[in-house]
Amino acid sequence: MKYEVLYEGAFAMLKVYLNPGESVKAEMGAMVAMSPNVELRGTVDGGLMRGLGRMLSGEKFFFQELTATRGQSEVLLSPGAIGDVQAIELDGSYKLFVQKDGFLAGTQGIQVNTKMQNLARGLFSGEGFFIVEISGRGTVFLSSFGAIHAINLEPGQEMVIDNGHLVAWPDYMDYKIEKAASGWLNSLTSGEALVCRFRGEGVVLVQTRNPGSFGTWIKSFVPTRG
Repeated sequence: MKYEVLYEGAFAMLKVYLNPGESVKAEMGAMVAMSPNVELRGTVDGGLMRGLGRMLSGEKFFFQELTATRGQSEVLLSPGAIGDVQAIELDGSYKLFVQKDGFLAGTQGIQVNTKMQNLARGLFSGEGFFIVEISGRGTVFLSSFGAIHAINLEPGQEMVIDNGHLVAWPDYMDYKIEKAASGWLNSLTSGEALVCRFRGEGVVLVQTRNPGSFGTWIKSFVPTRG
């Protein structure tokens, strides 16, 4: 399947070219425009339990499925947030963990599920007890808040990452939650509190903006009652 990522960076949009019979699965509400010979329908994809699991991880219950019924077709898709779109090719040998709202679309053969995290990661990772798990063979399109940056870790190499900036990472990478600084006071007063320590080998995708910090910044401009 051919595709293009348009306006990369802050206002990215995905353009997918469909042959007759081909389809793409996208998050609910992602369609911007489509050829008139594209059939659009809502789908749970995987049944009721998978849909409920996705809701627990912060995703929507339904997907939209866009299928070319005849002739060459085009579909334009955009995420809800201001940010980038990046394509990841999955060969079926590993799964991809993704932040909530990080899934934009996927080709045929891509499955979107949820995975329950342990107590510590669920409480402190910023992602909750359920995290989005993407598997299968095909192309998955991820969205972010801000641009996407890849951090490549060699075997044994470590990197400390603010959990509000995480986008995606492979399931075979080891990570743990810890204080950002040497003590709780320094961690809290630094504005970081808890972070994720990743250990390579692998690639961690991060976003250049933190949705939580942006929300706090917006609130500072909202008038409050005296």
